[in-house]
Amino acid sequence: MILKLKDGDVTIELFDDIAPNHVQRFKKLSTEKKYDGVVFHRVIDGFMAQTGDVQFGNSTLDSFDLKRAGTGESEYPNLKAEFSDIPHERGTLSMARSSDPNSANSQFFICFAPASHLDRQYTVFGKVVEGMEFIDLIKKGEGSNGEVSQPDKIISLTVR
Repeated sequence: MILKLKDGDVTIELFDDIAPNHVQRFKKLSTEKKYDGVVFHRVIDGFMAQTGDVQFGNSTLDSFDLKRAGTGESEYPNLKAEFSDIPHERGTLSMARSSDPNSANSQFFICFAPASHLDRQYTVFGKVVEGMEFIDLIKKGEGSNGEVSQPDKIISLTVR
């Protein structure tokens, strides 16, 4: 996968064998161009950058609402957890969810640093293999929740 950001391209390896349903959903939404224009609505320096709200976080749609970004999902049903022993390390892609382990849908996050407290509680489905320096440049949020007032966005996310 290629994640195009304003500062450069990021190459992502997907773990089809570890989290097949999450990877399938990620590829489906990417192929449908649902992630193109979606903002990084929650970015906590030294922790992670969250994006993927295709309902309220897509800056190109009439439904875009930065105050609601992070509460939306896709038109598809939520996914059952596919937890594994893969650790949350720098560059790890993992699916965001509510307190229900089976509530992942479209939102995901990329870790800036190891986050072992998330291990076996969130579905890891990929890893940045090139371009992590461009992830590091994503605009950071304010406060403990990491809300970003003028967020960076995904230019495109394509399957290759």
